[in-house]
Amino acid sequence: MSQAAWERTLHVRTADQTHALAAALGGQLQAGDLLVLTGELGAGKTTFTQGLGEGLGVRAGIISPTFVLVRIHPNLPDGPRPGGPDLVHVDAYRLGSASEIDDIDLENTMDSAVTVVEWGRGRVEHLSESRLEVDLLRSLGGSSPEVSDAGGPGGEAPADGTAVLDFDTEDDDEPRTIVIRGFGPRWVQPPAALPPEPAPAADPRHHRMEGH
Repeated sequence: MSQAAWERTLHVRTADQTHALAAALGGQLQAGDLLVLTGELGAGKTTFTQGLGEGLGVRAGIISPTFVLVRIHPNLPDGPRPGGPDLVHVDAYRLGSASEIDDIDLENTMDSAVTVVEWGRGRVEHLSESRLEVDLLRSLGGSSPEVSDAGGPGGEAPADGTAVLDFDTEDDDEPRTIVIRGFGPRWVQPPAALPPEPAPAADPRHHRMEGH
């Protein structure tokens, strides 16, 4: 499997913040883009997809497609992005292999839509040479096996200097960590909707040497 071109770790405190981050990202997605969502039940995958749908300007009413495998949400002609791509929302939890993914004919919509696949890791990478992988991790409920949770219990900035999304809100939702990685030529650089990497902390020894 190819290596990620970059990785960005973000911390959100509420479901509204998860939605807002995804809406900003959705506003920059194009037809042909593939997103692979990973996270335990209740981690916020559907909330994230709802935000993407808002940013894309597709029909509202996004829910988990668990029982139908695939839901298509068409672009709204009177929405914020008229003429933009549809959203194809897939739940691959019950699909055991890439061949089963092929059976639902996602290739027919890949070029004209943004495709979001929950539980898609290891199953959908062959659909596109580029993809965004999004891991949603609950601070209190555990994490996906691929990534450990780096966030503090209150959503505070961790010691490793990763970016924190700090919104003024009274919502007391459970904090979550969102890890986003870019693969392939489409995502050589992170999308502009993501907060920039924080500057590395200055080495105090450097300052002492300058003052010496």
